[in-house]
Amino acid sequence: MAAFLTLTDRIGAGRKVQGTIASLNDYPALRILETDVVLEDGWRGHAAGQFAFVTSDKNEGAHPYTIASAWNPADRRLVFITKALGDHTSRLREHFKIGMPVTVEGPYGCFDFEDAQPHQIWIGAGIGITPFIARLKYRAAIPDAKTIDLFHPTATFDQNAIARLTEAAAAAGVCLHLLVDDKDGRLNGERIRAAVPEWQSASIWFCGPTGFGQSLRKDFLAHGLLPDRFHQELFQMR
Repeated sequence: MAAFLTLTDRIGAGRKVQGTIASLNDYPALRILETDVVLEDGWRGHAAGQFAFVTSDKNEGAHPYTIASAWNPADRRLVFITKALGDHTSRLREHFKIGMPVTVEGPYGCFDFEDAQPHQIWIGAGIGITPFIARLKYRAAIPDAKTIDLFHPTATFDQNAIARLTEAAAAAGVCLHLLVDDKDGRLNGERIRAAVPEWQSASIWFCGPTGFGQSLRKDFLAHGLLPDRFHQELFQMR
C-alpha cells in the first residue's frame, strides 16, 4: 500500500496548494535567498516554526523549507528563507523567477513554541533563525505574556538582514542578543545563563547545527534543566 501511494503521487495530496513566486530578496554575503510565495485557495494555515515542501521543477522534486512568516488568510503569502548549502539551494538564485508557479505541500513539523513556561530562550544559529522570524511576526500580531530572549549567533554580519531582524524583535517585544563570531566570540551555555539569570524557569528552543544543539542540551541538563524543556528542531530529511 505504501508503494502504491508513493508511485501514484498520493502522499500529501490533500496538503498541496498551488502558488506563485511574488518576490525575491537576495542577501549575497549570507548566501541567503528570501522567497515570497502567494498561494491559491486551499492552504489550511500553519503554526510558526513549521515547514513545507516546495516543488518548482517536477524533475527535481520537492524540497523542504522552513516557513519564515505568520499566516494571514487575507493575503495568503508564505515566506521561505533558504541558504546555499548544497547543489539545489545553490542554484535557487538562478532558478527562481518572479511569477514562477510552485506547488507547496504542508504544513509539517512540531517545532511550535507551545509550552507552559512563562519564559522562553530562543537560539537561532545561522540559518536556524528562520522559524524564530516566523514566530516574531506571529507574536507581533498576537502578543502573549511570555518573556522571550532570542540569541542569534552568526558567522557573517549583513546590515540589512540584521536591521530587519532587530525591527521584528522590537515589534514582538523580544529581547535580541546578537553575536557575530569574529567580534563577539562563540555562544555557549555559560554566556546564555549569564545573560538570562532566570534561565531555570525557562524553556529553550534551538534551531541550528545539530552538534551545537546537542552540546547546548548536554550543558544545560548538566546544570539542572529538565530534559523536556529543551526543544531542538531536527531538520534533517536525508
